[in-house]
Amino acid sequence: MGRRSRQRAREQKLSAPTTDYRSAEGDVLTLRGAMTPATRREYAEMRRAGSGRPGSSREDAWQRSVEFLFERLAMRWEIAGAPLEGQQELLARFRAASPNERAWIRGVLREHLAEWFPDVQAP
Repeated sequence: MGRRSRQRAREQKLSAPTTDYRSAEGDVLTLRGAMTPATRREYAEMRRAGSGRPGSSREDAWQRSVEFLFERLAMRWEIAGAPLEGQQELLARFRAASPNERAWIRGVLREHLAEWFPDVQAP
């Protein structure tokens, strides 16, 4: 396969649709509109296991499920005009988010799941 063939193959690669969600403060969170079957299974298993795990509270399981979905679906987060795009960067910023930012993200995830993944139970 030559250089042009490889380049053409990269250009034709399918990408998941995305949706932008804007907060009242003007921040923009971009979420992916596709989730693999393996990710769906892993999320469902995590929710089942978290509910009956000894020593874990319902709140812990709920927080883990929100973080899991954020990690799998977030593609970009623009905060005060500064974009964050790498998965590690996004997850680190999510973990440092204020309570108001986390509440907004949970609402966005619920809205996104209802629109794109109605078969997936929202946290």
